[in-house]
Amino acid sequence: MFKCLMYLFENYIHSEMNVMMDNKVLTEELTEAGFQKETVYKALAWIERLASMQDNQDYVPLGEHGLSSIRIFTEQEMMRLDLECRGFLHFLECINVLGPDTREMVIDRAMEIENKEFSVDDLKWVILMVLFNLPGQERAFTQLEGIMFDEGGGVVH
Repeated sequence: MFKCLMYLFENYIHSEMNVMMDNKVLTEELTEAGFQKETVYKALAWIERLASMQDNQDYVPLGEHGLSSIRIFTEQEMMRLDLECRGFLHFLECINVLGPDTREMVIDRAMEIENKEFSVDDLKWVILMVLFNLPGQERAFTQLEGIMFDEGGGVVH
């Protein structure tokens, strides 16, 4: 499913095409590209869930209410998101690429990826997909893109 999501992101997000085309057309195009229909359906459901999270009041940042928080990861989250992934999320919060709300969206979407192995590079793609789909996150998206595609090759955290 993750490869299908990455294919969608790489081939449709930056193109002039309407990204939210008919699911039937998109399913046909993705199956022609070599993805199984079940995988395509799961990827499209993942994207739809992400879109529905934008309007969900569960992701109101605590900072807007004068509160701060410390994120405690569940056992399942720690199994999916290793120390490097969790450290990268923290780093992105420290440099204001992610806020508590977008962090939670990223964690939610990362937990739905069905790959057995999940690396910090996979997490970066999930973060890009989340930020791209959220209005008002253009600066954060551009900043993360710069971190991901920086030719310097240095350590970012």
